[in-house]
Amino acid sequence: MIENHWQLQDAKNKFSNLVETVQKKGPQIVTKHGKEAVVVISINEYKRLTKPSTTLVEFFKNSPLAEENIDFSRSREMPRDIVL
Repeated sequence: MIENHWQLQDAKNKFSNLVETVQKKGPQIVTKHGKEAVVVISINEYKRLTKPSTTLVEFFKNSPLAEENIDFSRSREMPRDIVL
């Protein structure tokens, strides 16, 4: 076994060891039939990788449409009748 590589069978049999190693040493690679299949990462690393680079408010402020004068007011008319 390479330092950060685990065969699938070993990863299944020693899952708690795998999790502990991820938390102490970082991402671990699991191989299936000798080929790299997945990477196991800590929750902190996952959150760091998936965190948006900007907030939703910043995104809209930087949008090309931010300077457009778009009317968002709602119509006060009654909705049309439909037959079900």
